[in-house]
Amino acid sequence: MSIVLVTGASGFVGGSVVPELVSGGHRVVALVRSPQAGEAVMARLGADERTHVELRTGDPVAATGLADALARVDAVVHLLAIARDRDGGKSLSRVNTGGTTTMLEAARAAGVRRFIHVGAMGVTDDPDLHYASSKAKAEEAVAASDLDWTILKPSLLWGPGDGFFNIIADLVRMSPGIVPVPGNGESRFQPLAVADLATCVRLSVESPATAGRSIELGGPSYWTYREITREVLAGMRKRRAIVRMPVALIKLVAGTAQAIHLPFPVATDQLRQLRLDNIGPLDSCYAAFGFIPRSMEAQLWYLRTKKRDQDPAMAQRRRGAP
Repeated sequence: MSIVLVTGASGFVGGSVVPELVSGGHRVVALVRSPQAGEAVMARLGADERTHVELRTGDPVAATGLADALARVDAVVHLLAIARDRDGGKSLSRVNTGGTTTMLEAARAAGVRRFIHVGAMGVTDDPDLHYASSKAKAEEAVAASDLDWTILKPSLLWGPGDGFFNIIADLVRMSPGIVPVPGNGESRFQPLAVADLATCVRLSVESPATAGRSIELGGPSYWTYREITREVLAGMRKRRAIVRMPVALIKLVAGTAQAIHLPFPVATDQLRQLRLDNIGPLDSCYAAFGFIPRSMEAQLWYLRTKKRDQDPAMAQRRRGAP
């Protein structure tokens, strides 16, 4: 049994990682920035699971509370990240890069050697790609550290409460009979179930052999953007015409949507990222961790309800449940 501190514990990935670690017999220290975030962590857990989770307050971005939070911890799982911002990449850099380097320094100062970092597949330090650059720089900082690090690099993640697929679903709900796809819709992805990423995180904590490795993780199949859109429609039981739209036009629409805070499948920064495929070896999970990840096919049923109703923590809070 290890005592594992998890940053970003109240987020989408944290909602799967925390119970997965508990199921493996570990104790979890959930690092949260507010009482509300702590409530969200606990609301996702069963009564028995909660006895193995401790809430500690701290903020890697503001560099507050980390020394106390890391006391008596054996390993860090760093999940804290954001996918988009509205300030030209400044928040992405501050959270994704800065938060990671601060957490690395805090772990080193506390004598915590094991550091599991969840990065992203296909990122590169390109100043034109704000998200990718922020994540790539974070991974570089982890790899340059003297800790016993492991970097897990998943492709798109699917599961209740996800980001990418839910935003496409929101676009379907507001669309007048059509769903646009950028360019030719042939950009390829390798969607991975968030539950399978959580398994990889737990196995990384338990396996010293993964130390010093950067591991790409994807599902068992490649999917084009068009195929993903078709699968979202199937999961929602909706019919829409899938229409190709020039990237320049979608960029204009995306920029307008961002300015007025409307949902859109990709931000302007993400549109630039779409020129790159987001795929790795199809056997990556099996080669690294000995299991075959689940297929996304016919599994997007959760998109029939809005994102806020997929997250058990949020649903309970709206119902007033304890």
